[in-house]
Order: sequence, then C-alpha cells, then structure tokens
Amino acid sequence: MKLNQLEFMVAIVEHGSLRAAARELGMAQSALTRGVRSLERELEAPLFVRDVQGMVLTEAGKIFHLRASAAVNDLRRAKEEVQQSLGQTGGQVVVGLSIMPHVGMLPQALPQFRRRYPDVQLRIIEGLYPAIEGGLRDGSIDFYLGAMPTHETLAQGLVAEQLFENTRTVVGRNGHPLAAATSIKELGAAEWATTSIDYNASTDLESLFAQYKMGSPKLRLQASSALSVIVALASSDLLALLPVQWNDFPMLRGALTVFNIREQLPAPSIACIRRPDLPLTPASEFLCDLLRRYTVSKDQPAACSSVDPISARSKAPSATRSS
Repeated sequence: MKLNQLEFMVAIVEHGSLRAAARELGMAQSALTRGVRSLERELEAPLFVRDVQGMVLTEAGKIFHLRASAAVNDLRRAKEEVQQSLGQTGGQVVVGLSIMPHVGMLPQALPQFRRRYPDVQLRIIEGLYPAIEGGLRDGSIDFYLGAMPTHETLAQGLVAEQLFENTRTVVGRNGHPLAAATSIKELGAAEWATTSIDYNASTDLESLFAQYKMGSPKLRLQASSALSVIVALASSDLLALLPVQWNDFPMLRGALTVFNIREQLPAPSIACIRRPDLPLTPASEFLCDLLRRYTVSKDQPAACSSVDPISARSKAPSATRSS
C-alpha cells in the first residue's frame, strides 16, 4: 500500500468526483482511477460506488477512509512541522470557528497570524461541535474554537478546554422601532431570527421567554450562517440573540444596533476542542494561541483555562504563548 493511493482516496472524498480530484492533484483521471482500483484489489473490497452525486463511499470505504484520512493528515502535519521549525512560512491550517470567535477573536488575531505566516493557506470552517467532530477526529481540522457543547459527550480521543463564560445580547437594525428597550420584557411582541451556528439559540430564546413569562417567541427565521442572520437583521425588523462580542464588531457599525438590555442573557461558554495526541504544527499552534488570548468583550478576561467539564479523560495542552 502506497501513500499516494491513500492521497487519491482522500482527494476523491473531499472533492466528490474523480474529475475534480484529478484536477486538484494535477494528474490524469485515468491514472487516478488505476490507483484507486489497485488499492481496492489490495484491500479486496470496493471503496466507491458511482451515483448521481458522484463517487460515494461503500461501507468498507467509510471504514478505510477514516484511517486513510488520519494517516494523510498526520504525515502532512509532520512535513509542515519540520519545514516550519526550519523557518519556512508555508503549509496549511484548518480551523473550525463558531460565531463568537469570528466577531470577537479573529479580527485581532488574523493580522498577526498573516504577518508571522504569510504563505500559510488558512481554511476557516464556520460551524459548531458536533458538526466539526469528524474533521477533528481524522485530523483534517486542526482545532475547534467556539461554543462548548452542553449535551453531547465528546468523541473518544477529543478533549475540551473551557476558556471563558459568555453571554448574549439583543441585536437589530439601526433605527429599529424597539431600539430604546432596556428590558427583555419589552420585546415580547418582536419577531426573531436565530442561527444554528449559535449553539442552541432557538432553545435558549424559548427558555428566556419562559423565564420571564412572556409566552412563546415569534420565531420567523432560522439561518445556517452568520451572514444570513446579518442580512436578515439589517433588512427587516427581526431581532436576534447573538454573542455579546457583536457589541464591538466594527464591520457592522452603521447597519446593526446592539440593544442595551439590563438582564443577563446566557450563552454557552467558549471552549477549544482538539486531539491531545496530535501535536499542532507551529503555525496552527500560533493561531490557536492568538485566538485564545483575544476577546472583544471588555467584561471578559483575555484568556483563561479550567478543567474540562465534559471529558475527564485528560486536559488539552495549553498553547505556547507567543509574542
């Protein structure tokens, strides 16, 4: 079994078709097909079937892909770690971020990261655990930083480090007719938008209304991305519960207003989730450290650590502090 055969399989899964994978690898489609067939003969099992969606993994393929992806990503990391330790600034970093790090950490961390590693290809995935779980386990995602899962048990081999507690705030468009509200009780008749990227936002909104005996919230829109929520809020009278860090997000000034609500609106705590047995490359470690130390909210500490409340198996190693 050869490394390039594993790379062929991983590329097909990532890109969904032989043609797209061959284009990404810079090789002929016929050569890629021969490589996969050779791997299937060696394993004595079919790995893919074709359907209208492209190349789909068989049950045997799903089992083998998890191992193949982990091996390919581990070797990629090993190569990049050696190169970066020698002063090179290339490679790849893949991270999963929920809404809060996007608005409260990334704007400050990204410029410093780009100065230190100008040639690194940075891939940012907007999402939540457990959607990020598979990539963390197979090594295709270096780490996740965002809302701490409150119900799910972490998959074996992953640990979570709680960084800090967080809160939400009410956000609406500039000039919103309810913008002068100072209590959540004044917003009972409003219409609301939520996003699945902000963990449990819909459930928490319903719990908040129940806590203050406000009936059921008028939930009119649910979006799968922060951008969709921004557009919806800016172009309608919908309101949303969003992380308090939106209060200082400069890109939205002039479009959205953060309401001055006196009640504390709970939000999931912020955590870093990763594989402790898989060392980060210097570039990944540097970015992780930068993100951990930044938060826009002036009521929050720059960074802190605590024992993982979900998994007692072990604790994620702290990132090395970098200047």
